[in-house]
Amino acid sequence: DVTVSPEVASALWFVCSESLANAVKHADARSIRVALAPANGIVRISVEDDGRGGANPDGSGLVGLADRVAALGGQMTVVSPQGGGTRVVADLPLPARPH
Repeated sequence: DVTVSPEVASALWFVCSESLANAVKHADARSIRVALAPANGIVRISVEDDGRGGANPDGSGLVGLADRVAALGGQMTVVSPQGGGTRVVADLPLPARPH
């Protein structure tokens, strides 16, 4: 279980849904793996496919996602070598724990 703010939950949902849509529409992927886990004050979502790769991280959809994540104090990376699948990872801050 991971407790996040509604804004972070929304960003996680958008990263996941856009990454899945891109994999289905553009990657010709046979499999997609989605992982969500908290660690060291962040929550990380990772969406990885085995498709053709070559995603443009400067495309409007991925830039919009990166901007949404950054606005919440997080960061997003896209690794997509030609022919090697695509991996989108977003790290967003978890709320501070009370002392």
